[in-house]
Formats: sequence, structure tokens, C-alpha cells
Amino acid sequence: MKKDIHPEYNQKAKVICACGNTFTIGSTEKEIKVELCSECHPFYTGKQKLVDTARRVEKFQAKLKTQEEMAKTRKGKKVKRAARADKKAEQDTSADNEK
Repeated sequence: MKKDIHPEYNQKAKVICACGNTFTIGSTEKEIKVELCSECHPFYTGKQKLVDTARRVEKFQAKLKTQEEMAKTRKGKKVKRAARADKKAEQDTSADNEK
């Protein structure tokens, strides 16, 4: 390593949060100011809110609902063929019973 090109490492750099919380860490800076820390961040405090201003969740749920309804009304080839075969079998048995 080259000498005199690396910044000085401070073992006790002070971190100051906007909420007033302070703690020490190791850094090349002597003092660090942050907006969020583990004491005030919503993820760590459990006060996390999901803000849905564009109604994305409701739109997604409505989209899923319509897709499920369409899937119920739509039938695949196998289902259609089986229904046609059942109908034909019923007609054949009813024709045999009439004879």
C-alpha cells in the first residue's frame, strides 16, 4: 500500500440522526448526520404504513377478480370435448331407450 494517500480512520465517529439519536461507529468521517436511523425508521419501529394513493392494490384485486370470472366461463378444448361426448352419450342412451 502507498503511504499518505489513505484517509484517516476514526474508531469513534459520531452519527447524529434527525430524531436526536446518537451512536458511534468506525468511519473516515469524524461526524455523520443522517435523516433516519434504526430508532426512527418505520421498518424497525413497526409503525410502517403502506400508502396507496393511486389505488393500485384495489385495481390489482379487481383485475384478479375479473380474470377468475373469465376463467370460470372459458373452457378448454378437453372440457368442451368431454362435454360434447357426454351429451352425445346421453342422446344415444335416450334413443336406445325409446326403441
